Amino acid sequence: MKEVSLQELLEAGCHFGHKSERWHPKASKFIYVEKDGIHIIDLAKTKAGLEEAAQFVRDLVAGGSEILFVGTKRQAKGIVKTEGVRAEAPYITERWIGGFLTNWDGIHKNIQKIIRMQEEEATGKWKKFPKHEQMKMARYLRRLNVFYGGVLKLDVPPQALFIIDVKKEIAAVREAVRIGVPVVAIVDTNSDPTGIEHVIPANDDAVGSVTLITQTIANAYIEGKAEALKNQADAKERMEAQKKKEEKKTTDVNEAIKKEEKRVAEETTATLPVEEEKPKPARNASHNDAGGAAKKPKAAKAPTAKAAEAKTETV
Repeated sequence: MKEVSLQELLEAGCHFGHKSERWHPKASKFIYVEKDGIHIIDLAKTKAGLEEAAQFVRDLVAGGSEILFVGTKRQAKGIVKTEGVRAEAPYITERWIGGFLTNWDGIHKNIQKIIRMQEEEATGKWKKFPKHEQMKMARYLRRLNVFYGGVLKLDVPPQALFIIDVKKEIAAVREAVRIGVPVVAIVDTNSDPTGIEHVIPANDDAVGSVTLITQTIANAYIEGKAEALKNQADAKERMEAQKKKEEKKTTDVNEAIKKEEKRVAEETTATLPVEEEKPKPARNASHNDAGGAAKKPKAAKAPTAKAAEAKTETV
């Protein structure tokens, strides 16, 4: 983050406060001296406050949150819009929209309505209406864009505000304090710093002062956004690596289970008793194999000597 020097703050006119008779007593802690009826702001405190505020904005945006740039006074609205567009940050430059923080649901419905009307106009869905109705809707849409044009990309309520003049934007400060939203603001010698968490004591009327401080905050926003995108990419890579690791672990476990099942099956087969092979029964003598020759009948046995003697006696 680029450091702003005291010389740059001095050249931008950040040290000039308001007339001494218009000062606010609570602003005395950052008034350096009174000269020719004008209070001079301590630029050392301005530098410290600006660095602290820029670091807060960078860390806030890097964490995925949003900060809303608010500057509706004539000297500031052009600068705020330019820096908001450059940093792609949400901004309000016409007037504070009442209930933007305390009635976010209603504000978000209006934003969605504007987006829907823009899409319908672009796709030609308005052509079904008469010409005078189309002109009325176009005028209504242009008027809504004047107030909501810088916040159409907001999907969630802002988690912080950056305000140019807390006296001019007292309604925004009150809403922020009411719901506990931190405020980063340029506070001049005629303003009350109560409720401002990150005070940047400086001239809130000089164009040079407003430009330098707003650019510094916008640069911090850009750096925080870049870090947030990098963190998202790193988180995605970590998730993919973790997923691959889990898939590999699952594959290894399945292979180990298959190997164990195979080993158990082999051990079971080896321990089973081997059955002896039974002799095959002899084939029936009265039947011949197909295509085989018939077996010869057995020859009669010759009579023994005892049998012959017995036969002679009988005769």
